[in-house]
This record gives sequence, C-alpha cells and structure tokens, in this order.
Amino acid sequence: MEFRIERSALTEAVSWAARVLPVRSPVPVLGGLLLDTEAGAGEGTGSGAGRLRISGLDYEASARIDVEAEVPRPGRVLVMGRRLLDVCKVLPDGPVECAVEGSRFTVSGDGARFGLSVLPLDDYPALPPLPQVRGAVDAELFTAAVADVAVAAGRDDTLPALTGIRLGLDGDTMTLAATDRYRFAVRTVPWKAAAPGESADVLVSARRLTEIARSLGRSGLVSLALDAGSAGFEHAGMRTTVRLLEGRLPRHEKLFALEDPAVAVVDRARLAEAVKRVSVVADGDSPVQMAFSRADASVTLRAGYEDDVASQRLPAALEGAEELTVAFNPAYLADALASFTGPALRLQLLGAGQRALITDGAGPDTHRHLLMSVRPQLV
Repeated sequence: MEFRIERSALTEAVSWAARVLPVRSPVPVLGGLLLDTEAGAGEGTGSGAGRLRISGLDYEASARIDVEAEVPRPGRVLVMGRRLLDVCKVLPDGPVECAVEGSRFTVSGDGARFGLSVLPLDDYPALPPLPQVRGAVDAELFTAAVADVAVAAGRDDTLPALTGIRLGLDGDTMTLAATDRYRFAVRTVPWKAAAPGESADVLVSARRLTEIARSLGRSGLVSLALDAGSAGFEHAGMRTTVRLLEGRLPRHEKLFALEDPAVAVVDRARLAEAVKRVSVVADGDSPVQMAFSRADASVTLRAGYEDDVASQRLPAALEGAEELTVAFNPAYLADALASFTGPALRLQLLGAGQRALITDGAGPDTHRHLLMSVRPQLV
C-alpha cells in the first residue's frame, strides 16, 4: 500500500474519522482507523486521482470519509487512530507520502518521517451499513437546529432518554426537540422526503448528534437514513451512523399551549447582555428575577442577596397584565436566549413558578423554548 496526499487534507480526514473512536476500549482494534486506498483511472501513468477512505467505529457510532489521493499501490491498513492524528498534527505542511513497509506504516513529509505499528485487519469488525435514506435537509439549517435544541438536553446518563434529541419526520417538516424536565426546546425545519408520506419519530444522543452536525459542513444537503436501530447521515463524501436511544420524549404540544398568558416583547441582544451582567452576583443556581411593568414599558432584572446585588432596567412591552414578576435559573435563561438570533423575543408568561414560552417574536414559531420559572426571592 502506498499513497500521496496533502498534509492538510489527511489531517482533516483523520480528525473527522477519529472523533468516533472510544477513549478506552477492552477491544484494542476499536482504537484503530482503517485506511483503504483505491487507484484511479490511469493511476501510475501520471493521470487520474485515486481514493483514500478512512473509517472508524465504536459500539455506538461509525464514521467514514473519502478524499482524493495519488495511489501508486492500493491496499488496506489498520493503525491506531489517535496516534496517527497526533502525527498528522505535527507534520510539516505540504505533500505527505504514506506506505506499508512490512509490519510498519510510514508517514513522511519534508524530511520528517514516522513509523507506526499496524493492527490485525482480521480482528476489525465490518462497518455497519447505511440505513435506508429517508430524505435530505439543508446542512446549515440542520446544524443550527441541532445547536438550538441541544442546550435543553439532559446530562444525566441515568435517564438516557432525556440525553437525546428527538428527530420527528412528518411530510415536508423535520422537528427536533430536547428536554431535561426543567426546559424544553423545539425547532422545526423544512426537509425533502425521499418518498411521499415519509414519517419517523426517533431519539438520537444529543452529544453524538451535535458532533455530527458540526462536522458535516455548512453547505449543501445532508442525507438522513433511518432503520429500527440506527440513524445515518451522509454529506460531501462523509458518512456516519449512530445507534438510536430507547424510549421517547414527552410530547410538547400540550406543554407549549399556554392559556391566557401575559405577553412581553424585549430586545434579544439587550436582554441577553443584561442577564449575563446581573448573573455575576447570582451564586450557584440563585435566580435572575424579571419584573415587568406595563405602565413603565420596562423590565427590571435583579439578582443576588443582601449586599451582593445587581439590577438593570430595559425597555419592554407587556400585554395581558399590568405587572408581572418571574424568575429563572440564570444558566438556563442564558442558554435559551443564546439559541435565538432574531432582533426581538416574545415571552409568553403565566406567572411565578409556572411555564414561560420564548419565541422569536415575529413570523412562524419554528423555534420555541419552554422554561420553568421559579419563585422570585427578595433581593
């Protein structure tokens, strides 16, 4: 086996595939990356580009990426993935030559040369196949939607279903949702179904899905594939699969239907900055209080206790009540505000200790974030 490739292309491909490798595994070969090369048309005569395919997997996910390379001598080799990534990061810029020499895989470029031991190919499991493709979604929209809802996913592995993001497919709409019981984020995006009437409702690890969305790129279409036990994503020569989580998230429709709420409209950027500012005196999970006044067309944010306090007043429109005071966990509130990008936010409020729904304020509610308010405390 022998191939030549630019150092930057090799590093990016190795880094992308290596992200699924387990940190520790009782099966040593699962720490390996499989490098598989194929000569292109006319290879060896100075024309045509070959292909380098790099694959990795663990018990939950797999990754595969194809890049162009000059391949004088096709072949396959299994090497320790993180060690190869470390080598790629310190190689000089420029062309890199890689080859199998006996029981060693060599990597050299601009006078630097490394030798890596190879792992037994016979012990390496086959990568899982890509499930049935159900349709495609815009890569930029998908990445943004995953980021918007992932902030609400749980971190407690003893409740695995709450660490997931729901992917719901219904006609030409994809719904993403996540909750940790104290907040609930939902985002809908358009998507192109492969067949009429395509529908599905599955749960994917929020951590895994976030990694996948960030790695797939910001342009073009991402193909989504599903079967009974796994989800697959394919984009621009990159293919990855992840095992589905068991269980279901609670349905959000009834939770998001607030009866006769007061409605406040606030500038998003100014509110986010004010929450960040007053939270510096909020020890632990002590709340940030928001006191709305219709007469003054304002909201006053307060945080802290006794002598360590902070406050800031902002313009805000309030309808449905003359005055209303609510309070939120500052980290949860900051996460929710950061997930929006519009100029104004619309807050539907029921009162202290009850649900509050945040939306973009104008246009269709494609992004919604539900927070549980806490009882305000004197500051």
